[in-house]
Amino acid sequence: MDFDLPPDDDPRRLEVRRWLVANPQPTGRQLAEAGYVVPHFPRPWGLEADGLHQLIIDEELSAAKVTLPENLIGIGWAAPTILAAGTPEQRDRYLWPILSDEEFWCQLFSEPDSGSDLASLATRAVRDGDSYVVNGTKIWSSGAHRSQFGILIARTNPDAPKHRGISYFICPMDTPGLSMSPIVDMTTAHSFNQVFFDDVRLPVACRVGAEGDGWRLAKMTLANERVGLSTGGVLWSLGPTAQKLIDLVKANGGTADPVLRDRLAAIHSEAEVLRLTQLRTLSARLSGRIPGPEASIQKIMSDEHGQKVMELAAATVGSAAMLTGAGPAGELPESMRSGATEINLSGGAQFPDVDPIWHYGLLFSPALTLGGGTFAVQRNIIAEQVLGLPREPDVQAGLTWSQTQKVRHK
Repeated sequence: MDFDLPPDDDPRRLEVRRWLVANPQPTGRQLAEAGYVVPHFPRPWGLEADGLHQLIIDEELSAAKVTLPENLIGIGWAAPTILAAGTPEQRDRYLWPILSDEEFWCQLFSEPDSGSDLASLATRAVRDGDSYVVNGTKIWSSGAHRSQFGILIARTNPDAPKHRGISYFICPMDTPGLSMSPIVDMTTAHSFNQVFFDDVRLPVACRVGAEGDGWRLAKMTLANERVGLSTGGVLWSLGPTAQKLIDLVKANGGTADPVLRDRLAAIHSEAEVLRLTQLRTLSARLSGRIPGPEASIQKIMSDEHGQKVMELAAATVGSAAMLTGAGPAGELPESMRSGATEINLSGGAQFPDVDPIWHYGLLFSPALTLGGGTFAVQRNIIAEQVLGLPREPDVQAGLTWSQTQKVRHK
């Protein structure tokens, strides 16, 4: 496998550079219309670019310090689903504002009583003429309080098998009857919400795909999520990297502690293994093979790696790591201390209420192995789809997670 990217004079690189000369400070709309936000999409939204071409575009934009629109749920999850299953009218209405970050999106999937067992959701959408009347509640909805739209799954046929009675909707977040309460976590960030639906009316035109096809579309969304959460920085593709931590320690004169030196070497090796694993997945795609459970394997590795990076960053500081503003920069100049001026979690997009500092990452990191499919769910996927093991007995018996806990604790 060749891990080297095309040379500096590759025509695809030159094309991006010419565009950047003509657009030195591009807006989100200009980047979207150039096809650089989702280059793998078909035209006019993308360039029908293969994996290698996408990497070239990313490298050139990064070298020019051009930041792509940061609408994680909209671009990463809603847009691919609308592209695949939406009507022409839905594509025309929603795709351009999503890709340009003119309209921010959230996800309305999880419920208080159906976390990992998403198909057991209880939110109902009852057809009433040209509308659906939605009642229920969703939880852990990142950025819902600042979103214009949400992707919603709700049960439209309670008598059908649980995977077949679900439909997928586009939900305007200002619809009458929709309300929410903030969930402020221990980092002091208000990034999550609980969303309530009280006789919320959604036009039939807001349904994506056929009625009852929502579970298939939700799985499409979640597949994009698991890939998206496993790239870039160590906090679900946001924030710092292992190399950033190592660079800060080196800039501060290194460390003579043999244990810390060993852990820094190990984290560098692990980061390199992850990088090569990502390239291996890309190589499979370029060869026409469709990666399957690799997304789950990559997510497990990346999430645990992120926790190790944050724990190691704290270890380089000691007990001061729990103080606001602390980080692994030691006695660096004020402009670099804690890396706060250099590490941007999301450009204010997903975590607008916290400073982009290392101690935030340390407090947030336990969530990495829970969100987007827990570590246990991912291991079940690998056990069944890679190792060929039978489904776990509780799943075969048709028990939900909460039912399983009740049985085990009787």
